[in-house]
Amino acid sequence: MDSHSSRLGFRDSEAITANTDVIYQLEYGVEIDSSGEDNIGFKSRDTYLGLVNKDFGEFRFGRNYSVVDYVNNVTITEGYWDNLGSSSLDDNDSFSDALTLTDGDRINNSIVWIAPKYNDLPLNLVLQYGADETFLSDSSDSKSGFGASLMFDRGTGFSAGVAYDKDMTISGDIIRGSASVDLGKYTSHPVIIGALYQEADYDGSNIFNSATEKGLILSAELGLTNFTRPATVYLQYDKTDNLGGLDNNNSNQLVLGGKYMFKEHIIAHAYAGYNSADLENGLVILNELESNNEAELVAAHGSADVLAIGGGIEYLF
Repeated sequence: MDSHSSRLGFRDSEAITANTDVIYQLEYGVEIDSSGEDNIGFKSRDTYLGLVNKDFGEFRFGRNYSVVDYVNNVTITEGYWDNLGSSSLDDNDSFSDALTLTDGDRINNSIVWIAPKYNDLPLNLVLQYGADETFLSDSSDSKSGFGASLMFDRGTGFSAGVAYDKDMTISGDIIRGSASVDLGKYTSHPVIIGALYQEADYDGSNIFNSATEKGLILSAELGLTNFTRPATVYLQYDKTDNLGGLDNNNSNQLVLGGKYMFKEHIIAHAYAGYNSADLENGLVILNELESNNEAELVAAHGSADVLAIGGGIEYLF
């Protein structure tokens, strides 16, 4: 049993002038099935204070998710498989995480600017700056980052976007492109198909980080019409080459799942997925540690295979 992505948050705004509002969000994660070391108090998620103005756009100051994840319009898998996975092991050297392409992360000490709409153009521009404040103790160790994303969506069933992340999610560059089409807007088939391609170029400080990580995700989601309540079934395929920038460390993942909405805020989930990673060079990267932002190499032998079948209930209050 696992409490997955349980969280509690507050979000609101208040006008300070005719055109400007103060905005804030406080969001914290909690494990409702555990009281051990991993569940001491709340863990900060997207938490910011900001301003929004109809002419100058929206500014968020605080802990913000990398804008590379704003371009992620494939069907997102749920439960155990609810993100793109992990390009490295967790800090207990376990293969319990599926190994897939590098995903975005929350960035401390960051500023996000969401551009205002211009003449109703169907474009959403977001810029981000992440301040590396280690210069307070080591002026030679400062490496601030930045990112940008641009999404096109006219509300006609087709959307596409591109994003770039420099020295925030990883020490290096991430570039991502994504697109989706809702065929139900053009045909009688209620199917949404999506594709995402990404390259991550690690700056690694060792000879093993010798290749660019390349990842591809394909997804399809079908609306089911023979149920009394809204229901969907989805399929997602994920292929990643050179996991974590390590040459010939490759993986393939396939997930099949479904959702049934008892009510708008009560959703049942079921899924089955399989991930197979071929670790040819016998090495993987241990997750970066927040204390020093350094990565370690750990030994991994042969392949890593993960099978997960499950179901759950989601309640939004």
